[in-house]
Amino acid sequence: METLNTKPISSRLRQRLSEPAMLDLTQRLIAIPSENPPGNQYEECARVLSDELDRIGFAEVRREGACVLASAGTGPRTLYFSGHYDVVPAQSRDQFQPRVEGANLFGRGSSDMKSGLAAMIHAAAAARDEGLLKSGRIGIVLVPDEETAGPRGSRDLDARGLLARDAVGMLTPEPTGGVIWNANRGAISLRATMRGKAAHVGRQFEGVNAFERALPAMARLMDIKKEVELRETHQNITPATA
Repeated sequence: METLNTKPISSRLRQRLSEPAMLDLTQRLIAIPSENPPGNQYEECARVLSDELDRIGFAEVRREGACVLASAGTGPRTLYFSGHYDVVPAQSRDQFQPRVEGANLFGRGSSDMKSGLAAMIHAAAAARDEGLLKSGRIGIVLVPDEETAGPRGSRDLDARGLLARDAVGMLTPEPTGGVIWNANRGAISLRATMRGKAAHVGRQFEGVNAFERALPAMARLMDIKKEVELRETHQNITPATA
């Protein structure tokens, strides 16, 4: 005779999400040195993520270049769970050896944001299995190149029309100190070349100091930074200085 699970759904979800599967996946991802730049071992990282999505029964798991896409649930409306698997370059290879100390997991990408990928995947699976996705879908989008503005990641998917289909929103578990932000952060990226002329130190007056020539440009960039920092949002961001 089948026994019904009478625990509240919140308790069932907490119990499921405390199981070791998320920790195991995060540790396996941390061990892959997917540093960007230059973009190391994307293939291996994407394969581990695809295999995990297949293992826990996601529909339509597919690779789009270096990106991994999947979905859970039915219905036309889609809430995207989006995150990146590249990490900033490490200072030593030891940073790719995951270790647990007390309640904390350490390793390159443990916060930004391989633990977030594991959390998204297993949270979406738990919502699906609890029957919470009968009138909408969760779209899983796992991308590289976030640390370098996304040419092989989100920007590529957007250019090919693979994002924002029937979207109602997007969640991304970037580290924000445990506080939920409602925001769309912008970025200004540039590369400048200041040319000079080499000269012997004893006859420096014959040369042109490229660093000195760069100073006015850097001062102007600082002015722009101060101007941008005065902008405010009405969205929920804590602390206010952020």
